Amino acid sequence: MKRFAMIAAAIALSAGTASAACNGDASTETALGAGSGALVGGLASHSIVGAVVGGVGGGLIGNAIGHSNNRADCRRVVRRARHERDSHYVDKDGRRHDTYR
Repeated sequence: MKRFAMIAAAIALSAGTASAACNGDASTETALGAGSGALVGGLASHSIVGAVVGGVGGGLIGNAIGHSNNRADCRRVVRRARHERDSHYVDKDGRRHDTYR
């Protein structure tokens, strides 16, 4: 039970939330995944091989999560720009009125 508690604590400590941007860069998530994977793999197996395998697996998963976050952020940027562009109307006198305020 103590070993399970240590692994759970390692996962909780290493599961940091990084804010992604629409820039195609997933290095932060890859590094966080590799670090947490190595930590959990090393704690679970008590060996260097387990830490290496956990680090590689965590890095791959972190990279996939980073790219997914980037896609979601790019969609969010496009939606916001579209909303701000389309959020107005022109009255009968030709004056523009914004509706998103």
